[in-house]
Amino acid sequence: MSWGIELWDQNENLAIHTNRGIDALDKFANFLRDRVAIETEYAGKLRRLVKNYQPKKKEEEDNEFTSVQAFRNLLKEVGDLAGQREVVSESLQLQIIAGVTLLSKTLREDRKKCLSDGATLQQNLTTQLSSLDRAKRNYEKAYRDSEKAVDSYKRADMDLNLSRAEVERYKNVMTAKIQQSDDAKNEYANQLQKTNNLQQQHFSILLPAVLSRLQELDEKRTRGFREFIVGAADVESSVAPIIARCMEGIVKAGESINEKEDTFKVIERYQSGFTPPRDIPFEDLSKCDPDSVQDSHYSNSTSNHLTIRGTMSANKLKKRVGIFNIFGSNKEDFSDLPPNQRRKKLQAKIAELTQNIAQETKARDGLMKMKIVYEANSSLGNPMTVEGQLNESEHKLEKLKVDLKKYQGFLEKASQVPTATSSPQATRNQLQNGHRTSRHSNGSADDHHDDGDDQPDDAGSLSRSDSEDNVAQIQNGHNNNNNGSSASPESGLGTSHTSLPGSGQGSANENAIGEDTYYETEVETLNPVGKCRALYPFEASSEGSIPMSEGEELQVIEIDQGDGWTRVRRENNSNGWDEGFVPTSYIECTLYA
Repeated sequence: MSWGIELWDQNENLAIHTNRGIDALDKFANFLRDRVAIETEYAGKLRRLVKNYQPKKKEEEDNEFTSVQAFRNLLKEVGDLAGQREVVSESLQLQIIAGVTLLSKTLREDRKKCLSDGATLQQNLTTQLSSLDRAKRNYEKAYRDSEKAVDSYKRADMDLNLSRAEVERYKNVMTAKIQQSDDAKNEYANQLQKTNNLQQQHFSILLPAVLSRLQELDEKRTRGFREFIVGAADVESSVAPIIARCMEGIVKAGESINEKEDTFKVIERYQSGFTPPRDIPFEDLSKCDPDSVQDSHYSNSTSNHLTIRGTMSANKLKKRVGIFNIFGSNKEDFSDLPPNQRRKKLQAKIAELTQNIAQETKARDGLMKMKIVYEANSSLGNPMTVEGQLNESEHKLEKLKVDLKKYQGFLEKASQVPTATSSPQATRNQLQNGHRTSRHSNGSADDHHDDGDDQPDDAGSLSRSDSEDNVAQIQNGHNNNNNGSSASPESGLGTSHTSLPGSGQGSANENAIGEDTYYETEVETLNPVGKCRALYPFEASSEGSIPMSEGEELQVIEIDQGDGWTRVRRENNSNGWDEGFVPTSYIECTLYA
């Protein structure tokens, strides 16, 4: 099928059709531009979204949780999705829109040229038809004039009144008109032949060629339309595998969330190492001294209060920094943290120092190599310029090693501290904040009040710092009381001097607050209230505690007051009855009725 043959008389309609086709192509290009703008805006908003929801620096400590890690991976995949949308936008702009714009421009130029050629051909044909029409009119006029001249000659020849000369004149006129008629006829015939030839050539060769060019132009536009639509789809399809992998990554991130693992990490992060308070024992008022009952009630209530505060050490003492930052420390050795948290902080600090030492060692080695090269070839540089940097690096490395050794010592001491609970001596002193108590065989207590020096409850927080300070002092051989006695009223071994609450050396806190008061109490043997069996071996390293071996049976002298320690007694052949405190969680108790 050819427009030149089938549509030889539809030149104007074809011109309109091709113009509309090119307009449709331009409309498609505008559609792609709007889509590119949307894709670019979408990608930009996705990137801003990812940036806005990136974890803040103060939330980096929560990265160990699988849910937080999954969310970070989700943000990463969404960022990759934004990158793919940008790829689609750029590809559409560079490949499709540029091609459509170029094709539209080319088509318009070709169409204009085709229409111009068609107009020229039509003008030529119109001019030839006008010449033919003029020749035909001239021929018709000459033919009528020749017929009139013939009629006039015939009438003159039959008229006897006319002279021979006049008849001859009519004859000459007739002959001239006939000649003019023949010439006009020949011109008309010539123009007719020329017109027919041109018309035949116009409709069979020239015009079909122009229309065929318009047909090719329109087919090129249609073909380009198809290719550009498919090309736009190919651009989208080219990023589809990457987008699919992003979706797989998001699904994988979601499936990686493990609630049990997060629960374990929460326990691992916030576990203090303390034991919860035991049940408050029933006190029979008919068998106890009223003063002792009142003092015991005060100690139990204080114990519960302090135990809770010691476990949740940031609830009221300081503002919480973030939802997960319960345990904070302001001490270099983290001794104000619970034991588990202290060891974790120390291990993290040691790992950080080890990494810094490795980096600084590499930097120092690089400087030394540079110095050797400079010394071997002075043209490369002055060795003295490296000397200052090398000395600074050596100094920094030495300081890091000293810090590492110091924190390793802290960790070694922290690892030797029993993890059951805090020091019994320090804890009992804290429970009796402001009250000095000595126990007698009848279970009563004599209260000794400091004059105007009672400490607030905040001073008795059940943190591990006091017990760990005591343990460190014991291991270093510096656990000496001011009066030279190493025994305490809690041990039940004899007369001793009791220091203020939480003191490992007997007078540290007293000197800090200006107190120098000691109380001497004669300790009598207490009656056992039950018996117990050791479930685990225990090495005594705190003041007032005694060691025991697994399976050993002992007498219970005083039940747990909520501090995690139970006072027990064993028969020791070397020095009589041996009394002290052991962790409640290490024994199985059976109380007498």
